[in-house]
Amino acid sequence: MSDSKNGNTYTRILTVIIVFLAGMTIGVKFRDFGMSAIDTEKISKLEDVLYFSKNYYLEDIDEGKLVDAAIAGMMEELDPHSVYIPPLEQESVEEEFRGNFEGIGIEFQIIDDTITVVSPISGGPSESLGIMAGDRIVEIEKQPAIGLENDEVIKKLRGEKGTEVNITIYRPSVSNLYDYTIERDKIPLYSVDVSLLFDNKTGYISVSKFASTTVDEVLEALSELNKQGMERLVLDLRNNPGGLLSQAYNMADIFIDGEKLLVYTKGRLPDFNEEYHAELTYRYENLPLIVLVNRGSASASEIVAGAIQDWDRGLIIGETTFGKGLVQRPFILPDRSAVRITISKYFTPSGRAIQRDYGENKTDYYMEVYNRDDSTFTGQKDTTAVDSSKHKYTTAGGRVVYGGGGINPDIHVESADLSELIYNLMRKNVYYSFVRHYLDNHSDLIDRFNNDLVNFKNNFEIDSKTFNEFLEYAGEKGVTYSEKDLKKEEDYIKTRLKAFIAREFWKNEGWYYILLDEDDVFNEALKNFPATSELAGLVSK
Repeated sequence: MSDSKNGNTYTRILTVIIVFLAGMTIGVKFRDFGMSAIDTEKISKLEDVLYFSKNYYLEDIDEGKLVDAAIAGMMEELDPHSVYIPPLEQESVEEEFRGNFEGIGIEFQIIDDTITVVSPISGGPSESLGIMAGDRIVEIEKQPAIGLENDEVIKKLRGEKGTEVNITIYRPSVSNLYDYTIERDKIPLYSVDVSLLFDNKTGYISVSKFASTTVDEVLEALSELNKQGMERLVLDLRNNPGGLLSQAYNMADIFIDGEKLLVYTKGRLPDFNEEYHAELTYRYENLPLIVLVNRGSASASEIVAGAIQDWDRGLIIGETTFGKGLVQRPFILPDRSAVRITISKYFTPSGRAIQRDYGENKTDYYMEVYNRDDSTFTGQKDTTAVDSSKHKYTTAGGRVVYGGGGINPDIHVESADLSELIYNLMRKNVYYSFVRHYLDNHSDLIDRFNNDLVNFKNNFEIDSKTFNEFLEYAGEKGVTYSEKDLKKEEDYIKTRLKAFIAREFWKNEGWYYILLDEDDVFNEALKNFPATSELAGLVSK
């Protein structure tokens, strides 16, 4: 994780995230387990090729690159989730799962060649010094910071805890330059994107990954929502690519009582056959629960959804999940690179294998999730005639569920396809950059609504003047559209602009609070709490 963060939570790039996050367990060194002897003649063959290349190739070669390429080639012969991770990428992966990195603590985007602060990270050194959303970083260590790429910015701003970096920022709201000396510190990386009480009784928690702090974060969020009067919960795991296996079954344990089986794994080696059961008692085991998933929900997300579904603990709503049921273990190499080797498969309590067929073509495997026709895989009807790979299983209450690739939702709600207009507005970052310029000229907006998000939601609207200015700005950025497309998407565009403005003042709480109103999957969940309560044997609220 870097100091840079894409504000568009709903459009994460699935493939890269899944490769590096899904299915992690605990890093170990080679030979921690009994291993078969490796044919020394075959190893000698690799050494001979490296020797001949090093000594006879017509140009000088980098031995390290050849070795890395050879290892990566080996991984290509295995399943899609067994991969080689170079040292720098492995460091980033470790940061993701450790839940922190060291730096100055900002989220930023580069707009018109200028580093723009999207938000200071809560509890970080930038926030404590008063750096604000919308500030432009124009100098780093007295050197111009205009025209830098994302990785260059990260390299300059990140560093060991206790070291200092000097920056100069321009604040448009007052047209002044300010110099800051920032002492770098540990910056937390949160798994819970947001937790909020939506309508005085419905709690909403969005979890973006399963890292070492995820369960603690969820419990903290639940505790706070409980104080606010939460009577029911929507747990959003959409586009959550997974993470630590331990965090997955411990999260399921929060909602499932007794000593029920949550997930089990099977591998070639008996050492990797494990069963994980509920152990602890929580006050949330009788809380009406709905889990939201989509085709970007993978691995640990599927463990949680599968356990909830198999025990009839709550409804699963959305799309069929990714179908990633392989468990990897990272083996750390001497240069701090790693290979992540698939060691087992995991299964839901009813015996469903979540891993879908990956065949021989890894590109096709990842593209299938984008191209699949998910509408036939609803839990509301028998699909075996449509797809023979979908095998029947039964839940604790006797309901039919399907295995053979992902978790099929109890209620299917397809994510809306993005029109070309909406796609181009997002791809060219028009929303955020326009809102940033808009707020430079409307810095008093938060005072008009008394810093009250509910007041803002109920009373602020994108007027025709602002909307026309947005369209003109989009045109300057090269976005073209037809009047038909514009008429169809006008309400969506206005809602998204309003959400971007809310995010500037209330961070993720503002972003989600505005967008959830227009979220078809979330609204389907609100309608189905009586059904989920009946399913779990709870009193509907």
